[in-house]
Order: sequence, then C-alpha cells, then structure tokens
Amino acid sequence: MTDLIRSASLMHYAEIARAAGLEPREMLRQVRLPLACLERTDLRIAVAGVRRLLEASAIASGVEEFALRLAARGDLSTLGPVALVVREQATVGAAIEALARYIHIQDEAMRLEIARREDLVTIVLHLRGGHQRATRQSTELALGRVHRIISLLFSESWRPLEVHFVHAPPRRRTYHRRFFRCDVTFNSDFDAIVCAARDLEWPIPTAHPLIARYVQSRVDEIGARPERWDGKVRELVRSLLPGGHCTVEHVAEHLACDRRTIHRRLEGCGTSFSAILQAERTDIAMRLVEDGNRPLKEIAELLGFSAQSAMARWFSASFGCSVTQWRRGGRQRTLAAATRW
Repeated sequence: MTDLIRSASLMHYAEIARAAGLEPREMLRQVRLPLACLERTDLRIAVAGVRRLLEASAIASGVEEFALRLAARGDLSTLGPVALVVREQATVGAAIEALARYIHIQDEAMRLEIARREDLVTIVLHLRGGHQRATRQSTELALGRVHRIISLLFSESWRPLEVHFVHAPPRRRTYHRRFFRCDVTFNSDFDAIVCAARDLEWPIPTAHPLIARYVQSRVDEIGARPERWDGKVRELVRSLLPGGHCTVEHVAEHLACDRRTIHRRLEGCGTSFSAILQAERTDIAMRLVEDGNRPLKEIAELLGFSAQSAMARWFSASFGCSVTQWRRGGRQRTLAAATRW
C-alpha cells in the first residue's frame, strides 16, 4: 500500500534547495512529484516520492545535512490539523503524546513510541516503507521535526539528553551537534530522542483544555483515513478536482506509480478510476447546484471542467436535465424517477 504524506512536509523546501544551488522544480520533476507541492500544503503525496526527493537533493547539492536544514525552518504549522491538538495540551508531555497519537494524519508511514524508564523518556521514531525504506534524509527530517516541535513548546530553551540514529555518521557532525544541542550517537540500535522525564511536566501557558477537547474530536474524524486503494484515490480525486488536474496520470503522480498500477489496483477493489471520478463529481455537483446564487462558471471550475459548456454537457448527461432545470424542480423529478427504479 502506498503511504501518503501532506505536502506541508516540503514547506520551505524551495528556499533550502536554492540556497544549496538546486532548482526546486527540476528536482521535483526528477522524482515525479507534483510541482503544486511548492505552492500548496494540503496535497496528499507519496511518502516514497518525498524520500527520493530528499536523498536526491542531498546528493546533488553535496549537503549531507539537507533534511536537518529543512527541519530547522519548520514550525507547528507543518503539522496542519495535528498542530491544533498539540498546542492546546496542558503540558509538553501531553503534547508529545498527542503528537504520537495523531502523527499518522500528517505522515501515514510515521509512528512515535514513547518509552518511560525511571527519570528518562525515550521518543522512538518508526518509519515504515517496505521496498521504499526510510533513508538517512527522511529519518533526519522526521526526528529533526520532532525535536523542533518540542523546542517550540519550550520557547526553544530546551535541549535533549541524547539523540540516536541507526545510520552511519556524516563526514562532518558539526551541523548535527549544533541543531540538536546534545550528543548525537550514530550506528545506534534505534532512531530516538532521549530527554529527562521532568521535561514532560513543563506547562504550556497558552493551552486551553476546552479547546483541546473540541479540536481533538474534529481531528479524530480526520484521522479515520482510508487504507484501501479506492479510498486513497477517492480522497485525491476530491482534492484535485477544483484545480482541473484530476486525471488518472495526476493521481498516479501523487501515489508515485503509473496509470496501469492505478487501474490494476482499483480493479482489485471492484471499481475504476472513471467510476470514482463520476461518483465524486456527482456528489459535489449535487451540493453546489443547491446554492442558487453560485455562478455556473464557478461550479464548472470546482468540478474540474475547463469550460462551463463542458460542465453543462456532463451535467445533462448525468442528471437528465440542465442545472437551471434542476434548480427549478428537476431534482425532485430525477430523484423520484430513481426511487421508482
């Protein structure tokens, strides 16, 4: 199964790449990631594609700490809706637990394990991937961002006791030591941050328990992400439709595969790309045309049509009447006819 990650993970990538002498758009083309990643933070893209991008960028630029430079520019906003839960917790410990609980919403391939032993707490990073295993750069970006988030909760006055990486050390460790501000152990048995247990008791003064409970219920709904291929394709179709780029090729690009793989996987789920596209477009159209004040041109754009006339032809073929007729009562007649069948 293809794991997805929010494109917010590449926030600030363009400026870090340019500073390292790279052309960001060209690097995205090389690893077949959508160029829209550079402008939008809410896209769902393949974890494998991001891993290839980070590794290729480090190699092409000769900057071994490329991912850490990216992590250093991050803040809570890179977590999207997860940040809303994390920042409203009463203590840093509760915030880390919330991060561990909801991090899959940001990155489906990432898990955090919190292990407590006497006066120490170890935050262990797990990145799954199968044949697209985690790379040095993806591991350092993930653990670097966890470190950055904890630092921000402490107003950046915090430092861990130790940081561990399974992979071998870089040629120069200066940047790693400066970034983490502690001893960094390479060739370790796990990827983790070790800190004092008392650190987790640190209060977050801006936290609001009532807001935390409300936001958590909303994020729980978001967290119920689809695992099957048809669910992932359906989710991507919904996000790509308004931009007019909802083709099987674009969906395949987000999932880091080719169109044949999409067709084969969906056939295994008992559906097809065209069926999913039609179903999602129909559902969105029914809700949009209910608003009698919404211009048809705007509806056409939100449904992914390049012209209003194309949307009109599709609507008529799908519903048996025009948008205007639907708004004047065609909806009831169409639904009544469907009910009789």
